[in-house]
Amino acid sequence: MFSSKTGTITKFIDTTMPNLKSIYGGKETRIRKIISGPSSAYFYQITNEGKYGSSTASIEYSDLLEVLKAINTLKSEIDKDIASSPNYLENKFITTDGFQVGYYVSGGKVSWYIKLEKYGSDNTVFIDSGDAIERAFTDARNKIEELKK
Repeated sequence: MFSSKTGTITKFIDTTMPNLKSIYGGKETRIRKIISGPSSAYFYQITNEGKYGSSTASIEYSDLLEVLKAINTLKSEIDKDIASSPNYLENKFITTDGFQVGYYVSGGKVSWYIKLEKYGSDNTVFIDSGDAIERAFTDARNKIEELKK
């Protein structure tokens, strides 16, 4: 590791994770460890290849823990939201950097999604269920904890 007054060496180490299954195919996921100078951090990354480029969410480990809590809260509210028979209802969690996880209810049907980035196109991924999202994020948390050892 080399640091100087003029710059810092940064190293990326990727660990491939299983694809996140979406309604429109699998989305590439990985754990990325970033080492910059004396510090390091872990991120869960999800990439969606779109028509005009790609979108990638980088969810830092502590944010990942908060997203998992939010998914549980969202799942606990689904039945009440469906029972309210809305024309349209959206319930979501947004991190400070713009990553979103949530669902909408329309016509009595629930559709889950994640939005990878705050801006741009091709950044919304529709997932079959909240359980599938929770499984992928739990697997990511577990892998990061394993890599930290």
